[in-house]
Order: sequence, then C-alpha cells, then structure tokens
Amino acid sequence: MVRSWYMDDRTEDPQEEHLLDEIDTTTLCARTGVEIWYFHPDQILVNNENPSLIKLKHDRGYTYEDEIKIEPGMENYEEKLKIFFAEHLHSDEEIRLVQEGSGFFDVRDHNDKWIRIHVFPGDLIILPTGIYHRFIPDKHNYIRARRFFVGEPVWTPINRPEGDLHPSRQIYAEHLYRNSTIDTNKNVTDVIS
Repeated sequence: MVRSWYMDDRTEDPQEEHLLDEIDTTTLCARTGVEIWYFHPDQILVNNENPSLIKLKHDRGYTYEDEIKIEPGMENYEEKLKIFFAEHLHSDEEIRLVQEGSGFFDVRDHNDKWIRIHVFPGDLIILPTGIYHRFIPDKHNYIRARRFFVGEPVWTPINRPEGDLHPSRQIYAEHLYRNSTIDTNKNVTDVIS
C-alpha cells in the first residue's frame, strides 16, 4: 500500500527515497487533493475486476483505458524518464492503477513542497487536474500500470512555469484553497505560486 513523505532537498539520484518526514494518507489527500484507492492485486485484472473498481470507473466516466510498462528495455528509456520526471501538470486528471512493480509520484502540496508517494501493486492514484507532479520508477526500475481516461486520451504535459497560467492550475489552486485546512491567512495567489 501507498507510503508518502515530504522529500529532502537533495537532487542527486531521483530514484532514492529522499525521505524527510513521513505523512499519512489523510494528510497527503488534504494537502494536495490527490485521491488514493487500494484494490487487492487479484481484483484489478481486466475481466476480473473488483465491483468497487468497476463502480469507480463508471462514476468518474472513465470510458477508455490502456496499459503502460516502464522498464529499461523500453525504447528511449532514459529519455522517457527525463520527460516523466520534469515537473508538469495536465488539463485532465491523471489516473494510474499499479499492476506490477513500484514507483514514485511526486506532487506539490499547498506550500509548494514536494511530497513523494510510493505506489505498489493494487494502488490506484488519482492526481487532480492542475496539480504539479512528476514520476520516476524506484530502484527496481519496473512498473506496469493501467491508465484510465474520460474519452480519448489527451495527455499533453504542461511544464512549469508555463503551467502557472493555465486555467486548470488556477481552478486547482482555488479548489485546494477552499477545501483544505491550510492557513486561512494565505490567499489564492500564495497557493498558486
């Protein structure tokens, strides 16, 4: 199951844990808007899905899915890792259901600090539209995950700082500000920047 923590400031080897201060899932979700679900790995296989997963896909309108496998044998592996690890956002939510392997999703909290989320088989993570994030496999260098989409996938990353002005970022920051327990002295522009 998911583990999460605030990251230290070291920049060498992004596949290390960079553990500074562990946080629980409730805190992670409150500070970022990320949603975390867990399904037993036997119940996430296509044609053998848990009824709760089927309902989640239906309720959120996921009508298309595919699979991604990240491993050293994939074409342009090192280049792909650089793209995945560049800080970016999307104009749609990002959904991953881990089937095998493990990796790190890093997300920015309401104070623009990195929180690292370590995902494992059975973990489903939903990153809200407009959240700055990045991904890197852990030291095992392997992850296979299902990706869910509403309609045909449009998966264009919007890198920082261009994303600061994107409408999805503005909406995300306002939603996080209204619905979190962050310092009420902060204004929305403090949350965005």
